[in-house]
Amino acid sequence: MLAAGEIGDVPAAPCCPESGDETKNTEEKSDVNTAALVGSEQLGQGGGDHELLLYVSAFIEKEVGSDLKSLKTLGKLIEQMTESKVKLEEQVLTISSEIPKRIQSALKDAEEAKQALGDILGQEAPLFSSINSHLLIAQPWTDDLGAMISQIEEIERHLTYLKWVSQIEELSDNIQQYLMTNSVPEAASTLVTMTELDIKLQESSCTHLLSFMRATVKFWHKILKDKLTSDFEEILAQLHWPFITHTQSQAVGASRPASTPETYASLETLFCQLLKLQASDELLTESKQLPEKYCLPASPSVALPIQIMLVPLQKRFRYHFRGSRQTNVISKPEWYFAQVLLWIGSHSHFLDEKIQPILDKVGSAVNARLEFSRGLVMLVLEKLASDIPCLLYDDSLFCHLVDEVLLFERELHSVHGYPSTFASCMHILSEETCFQRWLTVERKFALQKMDSMLSSEAAWVSQYKDITDVDEMKVPDCAEVFMTLLLVITDRYKNLPTASRKLQFLELQKDLVDDFRIRLTQVMKEETRAPLGFRYCAILNAVNYISTVLADWADNVFFLQLQQAALEVFAENNVLSKLQLGQLASMESSVFDDMINLLERLKLDMLTRQVDHVFREVKDAAKLYKKERWLSLPSQSEQAVMSLSSSACPLLLTLRDRLLQLEQQLCFSLFNIFWQMLVEKLDLYLYQEIILANHFNEGGAAQLQFDMTRNLFPLFSHYCKRPENYFKHVKEACIILNLNIGSALLLKDVLQSASEHIPATAALNEVGVYKLAQQDVEILLNLRTNWPNPGK
Repeated sequence: MLAAGEIGDVPAAPCCPESGDETKNTEEKSDVNTAALVGSEQLGQGGGDHELLLYVSAFIEKEVGSDLKSLKTLGKLIEQMTESKVKLEEQVLTISSEIPKRIQSALKDAEEAKQALGDILGQEAPLFSSINSHLLIAQPWTDDLGAMISQIEEIERHLTYLKWVSQIEELSDNIQQYLMTNSVPEAASTLVTMTELDIKLQESSCTHLLSFMRATVKFWHKILKDKLTSDFEEILAQLHWPFITHTQSQAVGASRPASTPETYASLETLFCQLLKLQASDELLTESKQLPEKYCLPASPSVALPIQIMLVPLQKRFRYHFRGSRQTNVISKPEWYFAQVLLWIGSHSHFLDEKIQPILDKVGSAVNARLEFSRGLVMLVLEKLASDIPCLLYDDSLFCHLVDEVLLFERELHSVHGYPSTFASCMHILSEETCFQRWLTVERKFALQKMDSMLSSEAAWVSQYKDITDVDEMKVPDCAEVFMTLLLVITDRYKNLPTASRKLQFLELQKDLVDDFRIRLTQVMKEETRAPLGFRYCAILNAVNYISTVLADWADNVFFLQLQQAALEVFAENNVLSKLQLGQLASMESSVFDDMINLLERLKLDMLTRQVDHVFREVKDAAKLYKKERWLSLPSQSEQAVMSLSSSACPLLLTLRDRLLQLEQQLCFSLFNIFWQMLVEKLDLYLYQEIILANHFNEGGAAQLQFDMTRNLFPLFSHYCKRPENYFKHVKEACIILNLNIGSALLLKDVLQSASEHIPATAALNEVGVYKLAQQDVEILLNLRTNWPNPGK
């Protein structure tokens, strides 16, 4: 503030309009205000004349400086500082006048609040005393009122109890009256209402009431069920139920007696009335269940009328297949399997045509045929559960039983549409003891089969050898029989109810594959002295076939589902690393990857042995060709017709014979790998041992090119369109050796002038060289002897 006053006493300089830019004035004004505020803060903090003088001189130095022309702006600066002073004074006056008023108002409010609090505290003491005295006076009344309320509640409970008893008795009387007037449908409906009440009362603690209700329901349920069952059985007898033979069921559907419409009307009426008793029957009757170890899926009881329809068949089943009857033979499970399938088939038409419409009419979701099948299958499960312990350790009997179970299951599901979610024989076979025995037997018989197939005289012969279209893979009989064995095992276990059991069978299959691979390896080692022999090639074809089939199976939906199940098991047990789990989850790997990798390694090892053997023979046959005098051969112009070098004949004949032999003995895919591996080695051998080891005149280079391009390369033209692309070293070496003199000299100059930063790639590509490095081309150029004489 003081600085602004002092500056105000300085005479104002005349204002010059020459630098009156509006934008510039705005910026200057902003700078001045900022400087004034900063200066005020500094003066407030320092407070001394010395600081004031320093600030004023620094401010003038900043705004005016040493430029005399800047003195023209002093008048404007003084005006701005004066305005800032006035605004600051107004702000100080406003604040100094408002603050005391606010403080005074706050003090007044605090005094009023303090006075109000005192008044409230003064009223609190007498009020507290009054409340306490009132509570003391009212306490006896409260105790008396509580006792009365308890009595009222007790009376209400008694009244409710009596109402329930009265309601039960009323329903019971109604049922009695309906039965006396022969109104069975109304009686059944009333029993349904009583059953619903019984279900509602289950959470009650009134045990006597519950017992009374249950006894009443049981009493009337028995009477109604006996009456309706008796009438229903009479109607079924009129329809000649059950249909023991298929012809009988057809006769019932085709030739009906005169009373048939009335009979079927009575059948429908009684069936519907029995359905009404379903709830009370489930409430009163404990359904027979097999032990928990069989892990059967939860399922409701079979519909009551269908239970009654099943009774005569159940009696027949137990009569024939229980006890000491001649039909109850433990070694003939197919007898009772066939009987149950026959019964299902014999009654399906009647159930679909006569019973299912009744169920649809009452809005039931029950399928009559499946309910009937479910009731009969439970008989089979009980029979299996009792028979299996008796034959568990007899391999032949147990294996026969499993075979028959699988055949029964297949027909039950495929022909009769039995759902996989229902209880089935596979649940019995999945019981731990039985399942482990099943695995053991499967392994034993599979190993026996492998022994017999490998010892067979036709083990290494393809059964389709005379059929070219079928015999593309050239699969030996032992490999095909083995994969058929694995496929049969898959069909046997794929309907098991749980993924964990399926995974155990999958492990068995993988063990069998590994065992078969080891056996093939052992036989292969016996044949290593003749790697081109028929048996060695057959083993190789077998390994390739098994690997190919397993790779195809890996994409099968069934094995993909097993892969997902295995992923969940591995994740729970922390068996695999995160990388392996990720590969399984992303389908990058499969459940057969380990086996496929081992088989591929064996295949590559066997192919390598064959390639090495043929390559050794080719090298032996190439000894004369290697010693050819390439330096002194006549030029192409000196020969009437170019012909194959005589020293190359053994090499090419050996190569041709081996290719033909292996083409006939190996499957197409294996032979492709074989000749490509052989060509790779042969290309390097010819390049390193023949080309780089010799010098070539013009005739020698031309002869080499003729031998390669017109004789060697065409040997492989049956297997690919451009065989020369597999002999890159030889092909490009022939190009360099056969360049005309001018092109060779030019290329040599380019290579000599090339450097690391400026390679000669373009020049090499131009003459057709892509594989060989620059140094290799320089070596090849130096192997030429037909350079012009520098002396001439």
